[in-house]
Amino acid sequence: MQEMKKNNTVFHISLVVVFAIVFWGIFSPENFESTANGFYEFVVGSFSWMYLLSMLSFVAFAGFLAFSKYGKIKLGPDDSVPEYSNTSWFAMLFGAGMGIGLVFWGVAEPLNHFVNPPFGLTGGTAEAANFSMKTSFLHWGFHPWANYSIFGLALAYFQFRKNKPGLISSVFIPLLGEERINGPIGKTIDILAIFATIAGVATSLGLGTLQINGGLNFLFGIPNTTLVNVIIIAVVTFVYIWTAVTGIEKGIKLLSDINLIAAIAILGLSIIVGPTVKMINIFLNGTGLYITDFIRDSFRIEAFGDNSWTGGWTVFYWAWWIAWAPFVGTFIARISKGRTIREFVIGVIVAPSLASFVWFATFGTLGMNLGMDVASEAIQTTETALFVVMKHYPLGSIISLVAVFLLCTFFITSANSATFVLGMMSSNGDLNPSNSKKIIWGLVQSLLAVSLLLAGGLTTLQIGSIAAAFPFVIVMILSMVSLMKALKSDEKFD
Repeated sequence: MQEMKKNNTVFHISLVVVFAIVFWGIFSPENFESTANGFYEFVVGSFSWMYLLSMLSFVAFAGFLAFSKYGKIKLGPDDSVPEYSNTSWFAMLFGAGMGIGLVFWGVAEPLNHFVNPPFGLTGGTAEAANFSMKTSFLHWGFHPWANYSIFGLALAYFQFRKNKPGLISSVFIPLLGEERINGPIGKTIDILAIFATIAGVATSLGLGTLQINGGLNFLFGIPNTTLVNVIIIAVVTFVYIWTAVTGIEKGIKLLSDINLIAAIAILGLSIIVGPTVKMINIFLNGTGLYITDFIRDSFRIEAFGDNSWTGGWTVFYWAWWIAWAPFVGTFIARISKGRTIREFVIGVIVAPSLASFVWFATFGTLGMNLGMDVASEAIQTTETALFVVMKHYPLGSIISLVAVFLLCTFFITSANSATFVLGMMSSNGDLNPSNSKKIIWGLVQSLLAVSLLLAGGLTTLQIGSIAAAFPFVIVMILSMVSLMKALKSDEKFD
């Protein structure tokens, strides 16, 4: 009975908080937008340094664990083996971790940096192209995946090796003790995790909806309106709730495998129809620049100048990834039982980062190869940038159709994974939460996405993710301390 009361407390408080924000966004969108803008200016103006330092610390910590003596510890009993094949594991973590963002920004981000580069660079030049690639790699490379790995690793360790509930609060048992974790402090941590998860995923659902609508408008002339956006969200919501209810094996895993095939198909077609050799050269050159300038770019903030670019791009991304960390970390932990810490870190950070590099090198090259006129046209409307570029290439219509399909499957895989995780978080870490919880959270995510879209579209979506992530930076830093304390006392090294 006490356990059930704890579950209901976290569940009910989380629902009240999220519904309050949903109603605020729907019934007072102007006030919501102005408040969000004010908070955004405060965070970027005062705490950009904290995001930069935190994200770099996640990379350093994950790398240390992978290549230290702790790397051989299994996430589970010493005789445990992975539940899923490497391919299915990668497909699920990749679909949950990046999803819609890759399709949304694959063309748009490189072209934005190419046309309007900061720091005194001239748009359309070779220097701008180089900056464009290494910056896209920075935003979608080691930093975000290391951020996911921190929570994923800690959760998997405590869940499967220490037999603790699959909750974010469980990570802090070494620091706070079981009694405090079962009290108000633990509940607060879990409620923050739920809020960050919903806001982060709702941001991506909003981005995906805008681009699906943009693609349908560009390809078939379907009007780009709020009503159409709401219809798209409603249809996809039905599908992702259905797949979440069917469970990981039948729904999420199957859809993730289909998703990976579709992503490989669109990537392969784009490499074939585009300037293949140039893509390879840009991939190699971009990777080299990314590695060479990694430390400088990780710390890049203007001490004596304007930080609007850093706030609008790097800090936005870092906040977005942090907002996603509780959800993606929990989901990755759920599917990673039996893997070693070293295998986990390399699989979660290196492999997806390389895939992201190939993706951005491919689609960034497709855009930059067409010159400044097309690039400038493409970035006028972010959600249609991909379709504007693809119409200039053979099979462009087919690739655009596959892209719309991929947007829908990424939309669904991200949302059904989040729905499953939210059910776990609000059910005391139950690895198989009730269908009623999953259905409720699935609907809540969609309502928040709708309210954010009504309150101001893409800008408000971005600001919402930063607001949700802000308190969670501290939680993530403390989670590293707690995990390290637990690893030092692991019986394997007694």
